[in-house]
Amino acid sequence: MPHPGRILIVDDEPKICSFIGRALAAAGYVTEFADSGAEGLRRVGQSRYDLVILDLVMPDLDGRQVLGQLIAAHPDQAVIVLSCVADVAAKVDCLERGAQDYLTKPFSLAELLARVRVQLRGEAHPRGDTHANGSHAEVIRAGDVTLDVGRLVADIGNGPVPLTRLEFLLLRELAEHVGQSVPKGKLLATVWGYDFDPGSNVVDVCVRRLRSKLGFDLIKTVRGEGYQLVAR
Repeated sequence: MPHPGRILIVDDEPKICSFIGRALAAAGYVTEFADSGAEGLRRVGQSRYDLVILDLVMPDLDGRQVLGQLIAAHPDQAVIVLSCVADVAAKVDCLERGAQDYLTKPFSLAELLARVRVQLRGEAHPRGDTHANGSHAEVIRAGDVTLDVGRLVADIGNGPVPLTRLEFLLLRELAEHVGQSVPKGKLLATVWGYDFDPGSNVVDVCVRRLRSKLGFDLIKTVRGEGYQLVAR
C-alpha cells in the first residue's frame, strides 16, 4: 500500500482548517492542524510531515517568520503558503525563504488539491531502474551536469549538491533540452503540473536558487522566451 501524504495545516481560522481538512481527507491524505505559528513549529519539530500548508497572518508569529524558522531547521520540508496576502512582493519573499508554492485566498479547492498533488506525487522519480531496496538508479547527464534521480542531487564536477524536489524537476526538464530555450509556460506545466498565475515569479525564483547552488552561468535567461541549460 502506498504511504498516504501526511499534511500539517497551520491556520488560525477553524472554518478554513475544517474546509481544507475535509477535502484532503476525502482525497486520501492524513491531516493534522496547528492554530498558531508556534504550535506549527512545535509539531514540525516533533514529527515528520510530507507537506505543510501555512497561513501568513496569525495572531502570534508572522507566517513569514514561521516559514523562515521552519526551513532553517528542516531545509527539505515542502511548504505551500496559503494566504490572503496577494501582492507579488510577498509571494517572491516566501518563495525565496523556501516555500515550494503560494496560493492566495479566496482559492479554488480544485486548484489547492492540484498543487498538493504536485508536491506529493513523487515525480522526482518517475522513471529509471529500481534497486531491491527501492532506490532508483537513474543518472541523467547533460553537458557538465549529472543528475542522480534517486538522491535528488546534481553534480557539475565539484561534488553532489542536494536539491529540493521542484529544483530537481526544473533542472531535469532543462537538462532534457540542453542547449535549447525552454519557455516558462512549458516549465510551469511540466514541473508544477498546472497553469500557474502568469504574473508569478515562481520559475524565476527556482532558477535563482539553482544558480546560487550550482553556478550563475549554468542556466541562461533567453529574453522573451524562457531558460536554457548551457551545454559545456
